[in-house]
Amino acid sequence: MIDALLNSIFTIVLSIIFLYKWVIIISALLTWVRPDPYNPIVQMLYRLTEPAYAFVRRYIPTVVGGMDLAPLILIFALIFLETFLKSLAF
Repeated sequence: MIDALLNSIFTIVLSIIFLYKWVIIISALLTWVRPDPYNPIVQMLYRLTEPAYAFVRRYIPTVVGGMDLAPLILIFALIFLETFLKSLAF
């Protein structure tokens, strides 16, 4: 019973990590095309990613040659977390 519950929790957490990685990728790609900042989807992506970007930028200088590396650092951190959780769960 407890194993099934923990397995379900791990599956949900891993799914959230997977989806958040895609949110970061889409948000980073949108910065290249300069979308309308008043678009609700763009605003939602900004609200979902900017707090995490600010957290990374607070501890690591992420601008190199005019390119922001915060999305890349976050994706690597999420991949690490995902791999770690998979090794714990299975």
